[in-house]
Parts: sequence; C-alpha cells; structure tokens
Amino acid sequence: MIDKISPSVEEALAGIQDGATVLIGGFGTAGIPGELIDGLIAQGARDLTVVNNNAGNGDTGLAALLATGRVRKIICSFPRQVDSHVFDGLYRSGKLELELVPQGTLAERLRAAGAGIGAFFCPTGYGTELAQGKETREIGGRMHVLETPIHGDVALIKAEAGDRWGNLVYRKAARNFGPVMATAAKRTIASVHEIAELGTLDPEAIVTPGIHVSRIVRIPRVATQAGGFRKEA
Repeated sequence: MIDKISPSVEEALAGIQDGATVLIGGFGTAGIPGELIDGLIAQGARDLTVVNNNAGNGDTGLAALLATGRVRKIICSFPRQVDSHVFDGLYRSGKLELELVPQGTLAERLRAAGAGIGAFFCPTGYGTELAQGKETREIGGRMHVLETPIHGDVALIKAEAGDRWGNLVYRKAARNFGPVMATAAKRTIASVHEIAELGTLDPEAIVTPGIHVSRIVRIPRVATQAGGFRKEA
C-alpha cells in the first residue's frame, strides 16, 4: 500500500545530506514551508545550496536558515528587501555566494529540470552581467542567452491538502514555485494543512501528482479569535 504520510517533520526530512541542493517554495512569504525550514535547521545539514524566490525576510524561515551559517550558496531572484538584513550581512562579509537569476528564468530553469530539457535559449539578461560567461545566439532577429536547468536533491514545498499517494492541491498564490520544484527534485517533501481521503481530491484540482512527491506531513491549522488562522504549537 502506498502511504507517503510522515508522522513528523523530523521523519520527513531524515536523510538530507551535507552539500545538498535544496529547492524551497514560496513567493515572498506566500507559500513558504516554514515548518519544513525549521525542521531543516534542526536536522543539521551543512554546505547547502538553496534555491528560492528571495533570500529571506526578517529573522524567521529562510533567513533563520541562512543565519545558521550552513548555506554555502543561494540562487534567487530578489535577494535584497527592506528586512533582508541576514542575507545582507552574510553576503557583504563573503560568507554566502549568490547566483542572481531573473524570476521568469528561475521558474523556467526549474521547469526544464523536471521536463528533462538539457538547456534552453532565453532573451532575458542578454547584454547584462547576468549573461557573462554564457553562450549567446541570435534567434529570430533577437539575441538570446543559453540557460541550464536547476536540479534539486530535495524540494521543500507547501500545499493546502494532499492524500496518502502524495497528490497535492494548493491555495491560490501559495502555489507559486511548488509545482515546478516538485518535478525538479530527486525527492520532494510537502507540508499540508489537510490530509484528504484517497479519491476525495478532485482530479482536475490536483496540480502536483503523487509521482513527484516523496513524503507529506500535516501541519495543523486552528482558528484564532480574530477569525484568522495560525498553526498549532
């Protein structure tokens, strides 16, 4: 019987090795798998390459992971923000390597990894420092830059619900990079708020099929007095 449900974050993350490339979903703070990031911090893997839309906000989540000093390199589109002081300090002191990738190119490099595409030409970045050292070619009267896929050893993503086969559905903008990261990694771990009975998820709503998911772990959500939601302690 296929059952990809992990009883704990710790068990779901077991086996992530030093030197791994970790794809982490999220757009700003939307769809960030915070509990999985906290679990990775506790797990202790070092010398990591992290791929994310940005380089962390404030002192929690991805910023907290960077603060441990266990990330060697970050690949992202928006490293600097008003509250990116953790990244700023590490980068300016030479303790963190940065590969800056335009957001659309980042998504396509991840998609290419999942689709088995060896490389692709893209016009974005031509004539800028981002194209230095890369092959360029004129296609249709426009110059393009050769980009390569981004493969992950593991992807940490957040979904709204999943079943024991690993099928996932997302909530609105929280979807963001989750689907492409799930296909680009050797191993995908997803946090979900709900575990659905097998067969109850609408097949038309399943964005990430279970074939791309290794483990899912439920992160409960409870109502607050203000009518919003927060995670259980």
